[in-house]
Amino acid sequence: MVKKSKAIVFSGVRQIELREVTLKPVSSTDVMVETWWSSISTGTEKMALNGLIPSPPFIFPFIPGYETVGKIVQAGDHVNQELIGKFAYVAGSFGYEDVNAAFGGASQYIVCPLDSITVLDGLDNPRCGIALPLGATALHIVDLADVKGKNVLVLGQGAVGILAAELSKHMGANLVAVTEPHQKRLDISRADIRVNPEIQDVSAALAGYEFDVLIDSTGIMSAIETGLRFVRFHGKVIFGGYYQRMNIDYSQAFDKELTFIAARQWAKGDLQRVRELIAADKLHATQIFTHTCTVDEDLMGAYTQAFSDPDCLKMIIHWKSADSQNDADCSITGKKGH
Repeated sequence: MVKKSKAIVFSGVRQIELREVTLKPVSSTDVMVETWWSSISTGTEKMALNGLIPSPPFIFPFIPGYETVGKIVQAGDHVNQELIGKFAYVAGSFGYEDVNAAFGGASQYIVCPLDSITVLDGLDNPRCGIALPLGATALHIVDLADVKGKNVLVLGQGAVGILAAELSKHMGANLVAVTEPHQKRLDISRADIRVNPEIQDVSAALAGYEFDVLIDSTGIMSAIETGLRFVRFHGKVIFGGYYQRMNIDYSQAFDKELTFIAARQWAKGDLQRVRELIAADKLHATQIFTHTCTVDEDLMGAYTQAFSDPDCLKMIIHWKSADSQNDADCSITGKKGH
């Protein structure tokens, strides 16, 4: 039985190391997963590494990570043993004895309850399971927005914004427009109207359109204020990111009697819904997989690039050798440092 595991540990502010940690025993309702791929959250993990979430479970040292895909290698006595050998998405774990877990998915082996995993049956390539949490976040945002038959404006085409725009179209939006200052991100987007505010006049580009729904995935107050100008009377605004503080001009909200909704994360069943959308080729997960590295490379460099390079939508960390993954290969368009 595996008792030790390599794990990525945030040991202090802007300090990352790969260290050995001790796993908790596998209980009767647990599974053990051997990680093949994990990824980096550019929101929560960036704030945590910079010491901006000084509360449990983000007390140094801790294992980050809630975007992990691996193969089930052990199952507790009360778990269906036929799951062994299947790939699964892991939403994180607290199954460590000697280190905190801020989601805890960035580990070579993960011990977690059965209900913390989503089995990836139906996916041609299990690595696409990395997109489940961001896809589920975007799906929950679009559900809250109630986009069917409506005009939707999405601010920001990071990973969540790109997926929210695509899902809005899939869920029956009449028109989807997006704004994004980084052209490579804009080029990936499947929106009907794509506006780069760095080189285009947003007012001119969106002239004549009135939007029922504004979805923000930028976290930038000035961008939100600009976007509010295009929202109709009694329109709806969905905050799709995590915000340390809200500071926007109230006059537009007052004049238009706007509704504001904060999207927390995802709802029960959303991970499974996204898995089915990916399996049916109705949500294109690989479009956000732009960069890759291995767990034995410069981890600080990989995290820094994921946090700061606008061309890096999603950094995939490989935990297994290349030979092990030849039969489970997704299309990756970039490498760390390229």
